[in-house]
Amino acid sequence: MPLVSVVMPVYNSAATLGAAVRSVLAQTHTDLELLITDDQSSDNSMELLREFAREDKRVRPESAPERGGAGRARNLAIERARGDYVAFLDSDDMWLPEKTERQIAFAAAGTAPLTHTSYYKMDADYAGESTTFTPNGRVVRAREHVDYRAMLVQDHIGALTAMYDRKALGTRLMPEMRKRQDYALWLSIMRDGADARGLPEPLAVYRAHQANSLSSNKLSLIPYNWSLYRDHEHLSIPRSTRALAGAAWHSLRKSRI
Repeated sequence: MPLVSVVMPVYNSAATLGAAVRSVLAQTHTDLELLITDDQSSDNSMELLREFAREDKRVRPESAPERGGAGRARNLAIERARGDYVAFLDSDDMWLPEKTERQIAFAAAGTAPLTHTSYYKMDADYAGESTTFTPNGRVVRAREHVDYRAMLVQDHIGALTAMYDRKALGTRLMPEMRKRQDYALWLSIMRDGADARGLPEPLAVYRAHQANSLSSNKLSLIPYNWSLYRDHEHLSIPRSTRALAGAAWHSLRKSRI
């Protein structure tokens, strides 16, 4: 079976960390490693991670030498990856038990080295576990096919569902940006000629914090998107402006899902 390297950044996540880790360990595809970087948490996140590591050798936590943000924490984990695939999960989200198994089969049946799935969107105070999760109908649907042009207008990939083929793409790190690092990684993969394929089945659970759904918060991402288009993707000003307008519109629509 292919080995899957699961990348998880952690910062003061003690309240949700247990459910996230258990959702990975409960996968029906058992050949995986959970690479966790604790970004200098001030709560007991690292103590919880050490307990999980003592109970299951697949859990491999490390502390970041200094606070560097989620992107840097993810990169420190990716650099330790040994797997055939690299997948991503944040410490406040969860996977359903068959997520990895079904996504590996989906990736193997196609030619796209980057895959993603649909996912459920729950309120932040959802306290359930992945093994007892009851679908509630709020689903963010994965787009069947995403290319670079479509991705510039909207980030169609939920980071908690993304998985890339390390054999095909090599070890791909996230750009050192304060925000939108995951979006920048997907764009860089597609810019190099690879498209993404979406599995329509919802196989993950995203906790939507209230601040993430506010229009003002979405609009605050505009400077980061502009920097992404101009500094990372090196787009012209007119093309960046068109992409930014489309991204702002789609972001506001998505916040109402």
